[in-house]
Amino acid sequence: MRKMIVFAVAAAALLVGACNTVAGAGKDVTSVGKAVTNTANDAKK
Repeated sequence: MRKMIVFAVAAAALLVGACNTVAGAGKDVTSVGKAVTNTANDAKK
């Protein structure tokens, strides 16, 4: 029983860490998209 609890806690910690990683990657992609948009708008002028 104790091993199962330790395993569940470890799995939960990994899942939370993965969520933060995906959220960070999403923010990076968003900032790259904004930079490309700004560059394209500057090139139009």
